[in-house]
Amino acid sequence: MKVLMINGSPHKNGTTFRALKEISNVLNENAIETEIITIGDKEITGCIACGACSKTGKCFKNDIVNEIIDKLIEADGLVVGSPVYYASMNGSLKSLLDRVFFGKSCFAYKPACAIAVARRAGTTATVDDINKYFTINNMPVVASQYWNMAFGSNGEQVENDEEGMQTMRILGKNMAWMLKCIEAGKKAGIAPPEVEKHTKTNFIR
Repeated sequence: MKVLMINGSPHKNGTTFRALKEISNVLNENAIETEIITIGDKEITGCIACGACSKTGKCFKNDIVNEIIDKLIEADGLVVGSPVYYASMNGSLKSLLDRVFFGKSCFAYKPACAIAVARRAGTTATVDDINKYFTINNMPVVASQYWNMAFGSNGEQVENDEEGMQTMRILGKNMAWMLKCIEAGKKAGIAPPEVEKHTKTNFIR
């Protein structure tokens, strides 16, 4: 089993990475492979709702977004981590997630969770925003003992957030448990629900 972890920060070894690493360590201890991808500081343009991905499964713009789509299709679970700049997820991550998830159904029933790291405020709003990508795609959301957040302005400060680090470790344990339950269900012949074709009702017709 494998979990894809997206570091939404431009900083490869910053605060968000440190929180993700705490989860990764627990998953690895449970024989679950992890891969942390840092989106970096290169430009990621937003979704233009052209609909091309509904025909090909890929975004028309060939960049890190398509790389992540390929990796997520192969992965069994997903963790998305974001720094908080202005009380929500950072802009590059927002653009990436809009394009990764636009019009997709191939991620259904993969457990997923969001984490946020901030100096002070905006973490719950960030986690809420990211979770919406999962809940619109039939992805079970993994929880912890507290909201999935940690605090600090650098990696060392995040490590000193004992409650935040414990929240990440428990999140990792819960993700591992859910993945193992799903795997056991498959072996017992319990298939996931069949995804129905989406029925859309417009408010104005």
